[in-house]
Amino acid sequence: MIDPPVSHAHRIRHAEPSLGSPSWQLDSCVFCSNQSADSIEPFPIAGQPIGHYGAFAAPYDLVRRLGHEPDAAELAGYDPEALTAVFAERPAPHRFPKAMAARVQELCRVLVERYDGDPAKIWTEAPDGRTAFKRINELPGFGKQKSQIFLALLGKRFDVRPTGWQEAAGQYGDADAHYSVADITDPESLLKVRVHKQRMKAASKA
Repeated sequence: MIDPPVSHAHRIRHAEPSLGSPSWQLDSCVFCSNQSADSIEPFPIAGQPIGHYGAFAAPYDLVRRLGHEPDAAELAGYDPEALTAVFAERPAPHRFPKAMAARVQELCRVLVERYDGDPAKIWTEAPDGRTAFKRINELPGFGKQKSQIFLALLGKRFDVRPTGWQEAAGQYGDADAHYSVADITDPESLLKVRVHKQRMKAASKA
């Protein structure tokens, strides 16, 4: 039995006060083996509406299916058909497992080619927040909003705070905000983020 990684994502799952109402959606999650920012690995859910439990469980499910925790180099060189088969196992971590497997593999290849397979170099070697944001935004599956949220997550939850990180993270860098996964620390903050998501959804339909 493989123990699930201890991560911000794992803690958020246990902050959920009502298991029966996963009503909001997340576009990405973070895969990390411990609470150190050096071990964080981006894991995109590629903009598809995945319930937050499924999103946060996806990295752990991948570890469980492979039988060990893979690194970027392993996934980059994995046989594409075999990786698709892993992603297609039930429950599927994505509505389109073949596309998701390809996206994850593409991301891992970028990590290998640009950062020697070490995702932490994206931010530890960035001279400032603007550069860190730019590097994250260049990753497959990471648009502007997702990149800002990820940068805010690094700053708020993992103390990765290069100069100007809050400005680069936009509204998600606001210390008092409850806009995203970066702001969830307990059931109360989770509910505040839910309210914000629901308001934004209602406004988009108005």
